[in-house]
Amino acid sequence: MYIAIYPETPSSALTSALIECGYRPVPVSDVVDAQKREPEFGWSAAVVELGEDPGLAIAVARKLREDQAVPLLLVVDRTHTGDLDDLEGFDDFVLTPIDKSELRVRLGRLSLATPGDESDPILHFRDLELNTATYQATVDEEPRDLTFMEYELLRFFVENPNRVWSREQIQAKVWGYDYFGGSRTVDVHVRRLRAKLGEERSSWITTVRSVGYRFG
Repeated sequence: MYIAIYPETPSSALTSALIECGYRPVPVSDVVDAQKREPEFGWSAAVVELGEDPGLAIAVARKLREDQAVPLLLVVDRTHTGDLDDLEGFDDFVLTPIDKSELRVRLGRLSLATPGDESDPILHFRDLELNTATYQATVDEEPRDLTFMEYELLRFFVENPNRVWSREQIQAKVWGYDYFGGSRTVDVHVRRLRAKLGEERSSWITTVRSVGYRFG
């Protein structure tokens, strides 16, 4: 499985971790280079390190995700996690120093985004429509640009409405039991989902004080 990796001179720790996880990292200099180097069956994912120039790295990351239509994983210094709260355009992140088991789990989950369901099932909730084969979401026939994990969270809510879920339960069922992040990740993604659903529909996700969330 080929992984597009930016910058073109990634850290040796990241490169070796990807190889040990069974991936074939291919360094790219920009989006055009990623298009030129794309393997026959496409990229499994893209991994971007936020290094000395995080602004440029984030810009490249967004373009990779938009133009190449691949799930995107950021590699972030542990001291900069607060900068991710209002950052969009990525699907998941891993902190440095890199834990190989965590990297394997997160990339494995992102790889599930590859469309492959021939039945093209459609999930509905009021005027919300989720195509689980193409990972597209529309509200009142207007597309919504959701990251992979935002989509997975919304899909979980639609498939499990009208009951209260704790943050820990949501984290386990959406991110997986092996997820290494804290439950605060759920709050961040709920906030982003509400914003993308719009003011009229943000109330679909109700906060249940001291417990968690309910959808519907």
